[in-house]
Amino acid sequence: MDINQRIAQRLRELRDAQGLSLALLSERSGVSKSNISLIERGESSATATVLDKLSAALGVTVASLFEKPAGDAPSPVSRLADQPVWTDPGSGYVRRNLSPAMYSPNQLVEVSFPAGQRVAYETSTRDVDVHQQVWIIEGRMEVSVGDTLWTLEQGDCLAMRLDQPIAYHNPTNQAARYLVSLVTQAHRAPRREA
Repeated sequence: MDINQRIAQRLRELRDAQGLSLALLSERSGVSKSNISLIERGESSATATVLDKLSAALGVTVASLFEKPAGDAPSPVSRLADQPVWTDPGSGYVRRNLSPAMYSPNQLVEVSFPAGQRVAYETSTRDVDVHQQVWIIEGRMEVSVGDTLWTLEQGDCLAMRLDQPIAYHNPTNQAARYLVSLVTQAHRAPRREA
């Protein structure tokens, strides 16, 4: 299955499961109904920023949009040949979802980020807490988390919550490669003092 068709089917599946109309998903995400409709028909390749807005509105991670649609019992093994690979049409960054289709609160993604490119996520509050770590395998990246800028070199690892704007920038003239680990947790009610 083509990656745009996989995203299309998965987006429709998630929207239907939550009983959301195109209009309501559009309102929640800030993405136009016509754009969502084109993505759901597999006629448009959404940018990373649009996928982030849609996933936040659906209360899932971007990585969830690349999972195989519901069907047979998911395997606990993710073979290299079956791992979905997607290229952001805006920046050219390439992401490979490494995690098996079997449910886990942890997801792994490998990213190859082109030289000189930048991607910014508005990352809004979700119905779940998403924690992310970025581990640089090769190259150098600048990662802005809210108002803080981090410069990461090979071997460095940055932890963050996906609850504020985040931007990735490769300021060098060589591609960077990094591993992203995402952990999703349900919101916890605040503790009450006894």
